[in-house]
Amino acid sequence: MQPFIDSNDILYNSAELQKRMERDGYLFISNLLPSETLEHLRQKQLKIGLEEGWVRTDAPHEDGIADLNGFGVEPEPEYMRVMGRMSSIQEFYALAQHPNLIGMFERMLGEPVLPHAKVIGRCLFPQREAFTTPPHQDYVFIRGTAETYTAWIPLQDLTPEMGGLQIASGSHNNGIYEYKPALGAGGMGINESLEGSWVNSPFKQGDVLIFHSMVVHKGVPCTGERLRLSIDARYQRLSEPIGPGNLTPHAGGSWEQIYADWPSDDFKYYWKRWDLDESEYIDRFSESDAEAADVIEERDRMAFEMGENGDTDAISTLQRIMMRDGNPEKRQRAADLLDTLQLNT
Repeated sequence: MQPFIDSNDILYNSAELQKRMERDGYLFISNLLPSETLEHLRQKQLKIGLEEGWVRTDAPHEDGIADLNGFGVEPEPEYMRVMGRMSSIQEFYALAQHPNLIGMFERMLGEPVLPHAKVIGRCLFPQREAFTTPPHQDYVFIRGTAETYTAWIPLQDLTPEMGGLQIASGSHNNGIYEYKPALGAGGMGINESLEGSWVNSPFKQGDVLIFHSMVVHKGVPCTGERLRLSIDARYQRLSEPIGPGNLTPHAGGSWEQIYADWPSDDFKYYWKRWDLDESEYIDRFSESDAEAADVIEERDRMAFEMGENGDTDAISTLQRIMMRDGNPEKRQRAADLLDTLQLNT
């Protein structure tokens, strides 16, 4: 497998950043963020993990050795509750607006940038490889504009045993792929192998992987002992429509609850200064958004069929339907199937 191309050498070259993103669908930028900022946030999150039974008590908590008795995955309610605590820290949201990130995006995009309010915290338990994130495209979930970019920020060094992310270089130019239900974040994965296009490298604390919402990417299994903490922060041009869901907290609850213990007002409701109009998004709802919605509907249909046939690969999708779908009949059907599937595992 080929390594990521490091774009640190073109960090201040707008034209080259744009050209490389258009060609590859990703930018790997070493040492973009200060290590001490990431470590400070990581330690705060690990203290919460220790309180919640995710971190072993017989080792220094700063090592982040996982207590596998606390294992959980998104969107299980207990997992989301703990992630809600981990992602309510003010420094968590401050990181997504670090000047090094905003400056890079403004150079690459050539105009003012809107950071999404929905910043996503991830905590991956080791030795649970079945739940490694399958290959997917973020746009299917994000909507709004396809010209949305994710900054994937691991909070620690990632050795090969810690895993990370792989990118299918150039895969953003092929539209929306066909999907099927799968275990792991998102509950779905593409059908194609994209053999020969995958790139991956170890990460040092401070390295950032930035990728287009249409590029296919997947998790690399975490096989050691430590929890893998990371952040998904997303950005787009201010002039483009934003899907309303990107202005809501990822782990549930309200912004008032998240902000309750912040020591200052910095970064609170920052998006409101732009007077974003959600009706404008509805007016500009695109064909690609409709196609993405159809993908989700087909995923759900397949998951119900798989669940009725006893296929446990439907579990992650059924959990998402049960927790998040707006149709109460679908939620109940998913809950009933989950009861049957989990009794048989």
